[in-house]
Amino acid sequence: MKVLLVNGSPHKEGCTYTALREVAEALEKNGVETEIIWLGVGEIAGCIGCGACAKNGEGCFRKDIVNDFVEKAVQADGYIFGTPVHYAAASGALTSFMDRAFYSGGAKMAGKPAATVVSCRRGGASATFDQINKYYTINNMPVVSSQYWNQVHGSNAGEVVKDEEGMQTMRTLGNNMAWLLRCIEAGKEKGILFPEREPVIRTNYIR
Repeated sequence: MKVLLVNGSPHKEGCTYTALREVAEALEKNGVETEIIWLGVGEIAGCIGCGACAKNGEGCFRKDIVNDFVEKAVQADGYIFGTPVHYAAASGALTSFMDRAFYSGGAKMAGKPAATVVSCRRGGASATFDQINKYYTINNMPVVSSQYWNQVHGSNAGEVVKDEEGMQTMRTLGNNMAWLLRCIEAGKEKGILFPEREPVIRTNYIR
C-alpha cells in the first residue's frame, strides 16, 4: 500500500512539510509506503476549463507536476494534501494543482481515502480545511479524520514541532489512514468492492 502526500507550501521543508512528515512516519510504522511530493516554487497554471484532458485521456495539455501526480495517482491507495494558510485559504499553488488534478484525474482517485493537513500561524485553518475537503466529497472519496481538525500551528518548523496537540493529531491521522487502508484491502479480499455508480445526472437551475 502507498500514500501520496502533497506539500503545497512554497517552503520545501517548512511547517507544512513538518506536519506531513509526522503523518508519513505514522503511516510507515504501519507498513504503508509514502512519498511526499513538493509542488515547488515554479508556476502551476490553473484549469482553463477546455476539457482537453477528458477528450485525450492523457491529462492536461500542460506537461508539468500535475500530470506527473495524476500518473502516480493510479498506483496510489490514498492521498494527503497539505497546505499553509494564505488569507484563510489554501495556497494558490495547491488550489491550481488540485483544480487540474481532480478535473483530469479524479476518476483515478475515486474510492480511495484522502485527508487534508493545514498549517497556520494563528487563524484561517478551519476555512482552509473545509475548502480542500470539498475536492474529496465531490469525488466519491472517503475522508480520513483524526482526533481534531488536521492542523498545526507555528511560524516555522521548530514551532510546529512544539505544537504537541497538533503533532499528535498528525500521528493519529496517519494511524487512522493506515487502518482504513487495511479495512479496504480486507474488504476486497472478501469480495466487497467499491459500489457501482449510476450514470451521472447533471441538472442546472434555469429549467
